[in-house]
Amino acid sequence: MATETEIKTEAIQKLQLRAETSVDYDKEEYEYKSYLPHFKPGLQPPLEEFRHVDVGFRADREKKNLLHAPGVSYEEITPAIGIEISGIQLSQLNSAQLNELALLAAERGVVLFRDQDFADIGPEKQREFGKHFGPLHVHQMGGQIKDYPELLPVYRDFTAGAVDNEIKDNITSVKWHSDMSYEINGMGTTTFLPLVTPPSGGDTLYLSTTAAYYALSEVYRTRLHGLEAVHSGFSQASVHDHRDRYIRDPIETVHPVVRVHPVTKQLSLYVNRLYTKRIVGMKQEESASLLNFLFDHIERGQDWHIRVRWRPRSVLIYDNRVTQHSALRDFRVDEGSTRRHMLRITPQAERPYFEESVVSSPIR
Repeated sequence: MATETEIKTEAIQKLQLRAETSVDYDKEEYEYKSYLPHFKPGLQPPLEEFRHVDVGFRADREKKNLLHAPGVSYEEITPAIGIEISGIQLSQLNSAQLNELALLAAERGVVLFRDQDFADIGPEKQREFGKHFGPLHVHQMGGQIKDYPELLPVYRDFTAGAVDNEIKDNITSVKWHSDMSYEINGMGTTTFLPLVTPPSGGDTLYLSTTAAYYALSEVYRTRLHGLEAVHSGFSQASVHDHRDRYIRDPIETVHPVVRVHPVTKQLSLYVNRLYTKRIVGMKQEESASLLNFLFDHIERGQDWHIRVRWRPRSVLIYDNRVTQHSALRDFRVDEGSTRRHMLRITPQAERPYFEESVVSSPIR
């Protein structure tokens, strides 16, 4: 008969699981085996608010070190959002270049790099890269790279006939959001990259909430100023199995509907369909009417949308304060296993805030 200690040890080992997959990676070779999700049991205390000073404040406004370095070229993806840079390795950037990258991400929302070695430099250097932009977030769901809780694997692995429980009752797989907007300190300059992706599909959509804000009439924008909304982590917690894997209890936080970016002073809409639940001080019908209009406006405005096709060795830097995104789970699962394995490094930034004084003179 097993002893009490053996029973406890077995229970802990069961909690320290990788995500369920269609392949036994202990028996089969997989290049990114060490980047599979792990879960360490035990609740942690709630996150506390902290003061954040963005590294973009230290950047050269002309970005001479980043955009005008020898061999570097760049082009806008669309007028409203996105820029693609070639001829430079993220893993080799110095502090001045990283500061300019943060400013560029704040201005353009999304900065895309191809032909990078970033996936191969290892978790220690990847973590150090992310920490340059702010304290790294550890997700409430508990999924993390083993021994690196600040590195979040985003993993899907389906066999033929498998059901994705998160979207099985949805017409589309699109779920627009800003990462963990329910946290007190919002997310900032975020790094996202593919490790393994399907032959086609599994792209990510991005949009500019800054462009969406300025597309509204001045009258409508003014009516939004000063409004606050409740962002909730409970909805995310409720759709996932394995509740015992969560490392923090879900929270709800109040944030402004319109926020200001501390560096650029641009305003943006800070509500998203996934986490924003109600407008403070409004009755239910009033809140639903306003939020649904804003959700539809943000999500349907193709003038401020892009779609990123993931290729090997791509890396994307995006600013969670001025963008939203959604993964697409449109890849085929009718012929064996289809794997989408991504890595996200998510620094936190300031608590979202609004200032009436910047309304009349944003840096556009």
